[in-house]
Amino acid sequence: MKLSLFKYDLPEKLIALNPCKNRDESRLMVVCRSTGKIQHKKFKDFINYFNNEDTLVVNDTKVFQSVLYGRKEKTGAEIEVFLLRELNKDLYLWDTLVEPARKIRVGNKLFFGNQNNLVAEVLDNTTSRGRTIKFLFNGSSSEFYNKINMLGCTPIPKNIKRFVKSDDKLRYQTIYAKYPGAVAAPAAGFHFTPHILKKLKINGINIASITNHIGLGTLKIVDVEDLTKYRVDSERFEILENSVNIINETLKKNKKVCAVGISSIKSLESSISVLGKLRSKKDWTNKFIFPPYDFKVCNALLTNFHLPSSILLMTTSAFGGYDIIMNAYNVAIKEKYRFFIYGDAMLII
Repeated sequence: MKLSLFKYDLPEKLIALNPCKNRDESRLMVVCRSTGKIQHKKFKDFINYFNNEDTLVVNDTKVFQSVLYGRKEKTGAEIEVFLLRELNKDLYLWDTLVEPARKIRVGNKLFFGNQNNLVAEVLDNTTSRGRTIKFLFNGSSSEFYNKINMLGCTPIPKNIKRFVKSDDKLRYQTIYAKYPGAVAAPAAGFHFTPHILKKLKINGINIASITNHIGLGTLKIVDVEDLTKYRVDSERFEILENSVNIINETLKKNKKVCAVGISSIKSLESSISVLGKLRSKKDWTNKFIFPPYDFKVCNALLTNFHLPSSILLMTTSAFGGYDIIMNAYNVAIKEKYRFFIYGDAMLII
């Protein structure tokens, strides 16, 4: 597959700048991957496509307030530090992106908060904008994250061309988010409400949780024509034994296993044993799924509408079939579906 096959004309006005007032009021396009048939629904109709003993696999990662604004020592120059990933939990060592990069050098101390109540030191240059920094913090990991969430801002993507709002802290998050570590949200899960989850459980549908701390790499636009030469950023994930047992039992009964989001399906496909069985695993994954690909676990996928040339679009096309998905996108543009993180949903069955 070539990059050029995943380019399409997306009117900028279709990129959703804000979420729906209510999570389950987003639109839902249902696509049959065997026939290409398309149905136009509301997300509230999602539950009608699942039966007793089917399973949803959700990513319970929690987005933390990973964008910090502070000052440089001595000069007081204003800086932005984007916390990409934790390199060492005990040492409070982080991989970051910084702005303006030319002013932030090895050895500099960076101060955050009105009372300089969080301090970091720059240890290394990793890329033109990348820096390894160490927070000079005395306290527990939970106390550190509390401090970050107090001082930081929600890392909504740059494609959402507006300032961060106070309600982004709530809405750029699933209602079942549990474990902090993501800097990009598992947006397919945004549409669920407590009421929908309750109805699913009443109807006998299992909810199996996995954790994938999504990084900025998942939102990158691919810039290599030959997709086999592209390397995605690694992300930490964990699938516990309990979820493995639920999913394997569902497959054994020939029931539906639906991955909620690309991060879920990528984690599952990174946890297949040599015998072809799903197993519990805690690791890093840089798996890049694009057509053609033989999926081993899921037979349904819930996802959003993705940007041209994105990794997310490529994985969606691998699951639903390239021709079927690209046709569905043409229909979505014609019908004015809302695209990207805060946009509408697609269910592929």
